[in-house]
Amino acid sequence: MHEIERFAAMMTKSAELKRRIATELADAVIRVVDASESSIRGGGKLIFCGNGGSAADSQHLATELLIRLRGAVERESWPALALTLDPAMLTACGNDYGYERVFERPLRGLGRRGDVLFGITTSGRSPNVVKALGAAREMGIVTVGLLGGGGEPAMGLCDHVLLVPDKETARIQECHIALGHAVLELLEDRLVARPVA
Repeated sequence: MHEIERFAAMMTKSAELKRRIATELADAVIRVVDASESSIRGGGKLIFCGNGGSAADSQHLATELLIRLRGAVERESWPALALTLDPAMLTACGNDYGYERVFERPLRGLGRRGDVLFGITTSGRSPNVVKALGAAREMGIVTVGLLGGGGEPAMGLCDHVLLVPDKETARIQECHIALGHAVLELLEDRLVARPVA
């Protein structure tokens, strides 16, 4: 396939996936916005974790809440945390407890009942994300999965599932960040219209 055709195919597939999830995941997205709003209004926070590109998405989405999502909207900073930010913590946990616990271990210290954990995994199988979701369930933390592939075993540990129905990592990641932005933009609209006390 010629490169121009290949490029067009990539963009077309990404657009088609987004059109599909726009209808199939609309209700699920609103439920995630509801859970996120309840958490922040109740004094909780949104927590994000993932590996590789999903680690970058975790940091990206947490920053949108802490700093700014849309330049035209001036508002308060809202509580969010990416469990991917601290190299000392990640390497200490990887060394002392194993890489599978690099999100679960700090979550147990930082997470509280009423928080929301977003576990981001394009396969649904990342062991460290799965362990964090399991710990969150034990702790009374609401769990959201931004997933791909078949979604399991992560899907079984999620209160809310945003599953991109594809197996191609790049296309799933493109949809994950679009879904994350949609959740946060809808959340921002609500919190700006009725500010947190």
